[in-house]
Amino acid sequence: MTGAPPNSAFRDEELLADVICRLIGDARHVAVGNASPIPATAALLARMRGNGRPYVSLLQSRKHNFFTDGGRELFDCAGQGRIDVFFLSGGEIDGEGNVNLVGIGDHDKPKVRFPGSFGAAYLYYVVPKVILFRTEHSRRTLVPKVDFISAPGTSPANVHRTGGPIALVTNRCLFLFDRDRRRFCLASVHPGQTVAEVLDNTGFDFDRPAHIPTTPPPAPQTLRQMREIVAPELAEVYPQFAAAVFGIDRSR
Repeated sequence: MTGAPPNSAFRDEELLADVICRLIGDARHVAVGNASPIPATAALLARMRGNGRPYVSLLQSRKHNFFTDGGRELFDCAGQGRIDVFFLSGGEIDGEGNVNLVGIGDHDKPKVRFPGSFGAAYLYYVVPKVILFRTEHSRRTLVPKVDFISAPGTSPANVHRTGGPIALVTNRCLFLFDRDRRRFCLASVHPGQTVAEVLDNTGFDFDRPAHIPTTPPPAPQTLRQMREIVAPELAEVYPQFAAAVFGIDRSR
C-alpha cells in the first residue's frame, strides 16, 4: 500500500467516506450507482462494521451486485421500498436540493451538456435517504437555482413522496437538509476549511447555527478498516481510485 498516507494522516477521500458512512446509519440496503467510488467506500465500510448489514449493491460490480437486469431491477427494488439509501450528484445543485444532470443554457442548444438523468428523478422520490455528494464545492456547482431540474429536492404537499435528500456532502463541509423548510443547514466544516470559505464558495443561501463544529477526522481504527479491509474489495470496481487513494495496484 505504498500510495496510502501514514497512519496518523488521512486523505480527503477517507474523510468524506467516513462522513457518509455515519449518514448511512442503520440502513438495511444501500445501492451505489456508477462512478461513485467514495460513496462505495462508505457503503462497504458500513457493511463491514455491521457484520454484513446493510446489504450493499454496487451497480458496477459483479461481486457486490445481485441485479441481473440492470436499472430495471434497481427501480423495481426501490419502488418496493427495499432500498434505504442512494446517492446522487449533479452538474448543479441548488439550495432546495434540486439536481441538474442535463445541461446549462438553452435546452436545445446548451452551453454545457451533462450525462443525463437516467433514473435520478424516480429514485429521488422513492428512496427514503438520498445523500447528495459533490467533490467540487464552488459557486459553479452549488448554485442559487439550477438551470434544469432533473430531480426535484422537494414536492408539493399533495404529492405522495417517500424519498428525498437528507444531506449534501462536499469537499468543504457537511450540510443537512430540512425537508419541511426546504433548506440546507451547515452541520460541520471539514478540517482545513473555514465557515468563511464555505460562504464564499456556495451560491445558495443556507442556515447556520451560532457554533459550527469541525468535522471529526476518521479514527485510526476506521482508517485501518478502510485501508486493509474495504480497499481490496473496492479495487474490483474502482481500480484506479483504489490505487491512487489506498496504494493498491491489482495490475501487478
